Amino acid sequence: MNAFVVGADRLGNIPDALQSFGIRITHHVSGRDATHQRHTADLPRGTQMLILFTDFVGHNVMRRFRALARERGIPMVACRRSATCLVQSLSALLNKSKNSQCASCPLKSA
Repeated sequence: MNAFVVGADRLGNIPDALQSFGIRITHHVSGRDATHQRHTADLPRGTQMLILFTDFVGHNVMRRFRALARERGIPMVACRRSATCLVQSLSALLNKSKNSQCASCPLKSA
């Protein structure tokens, strides 16, 4: 699964944590740039999941990317920039999806 990550200047061990779920980061935007504050870009083609690190982005940036994910039916995880927090959020999302859908269906959007 291809993920678009918003927030955090550096990802540290986040890519390793995502790899255990079969998720690969295809794009990363820090969200701190002044241009991101005024107008955020569109989600790149091929994005299958949106990950927002809430302690590194402003409300307007978060609101814009959440709306884009909802419009496209892309699952989204919002959490602090911590590998542990991300793993917990992904586990909750995947368990919720498994319980509400058959195994052959894609993840349900948040």
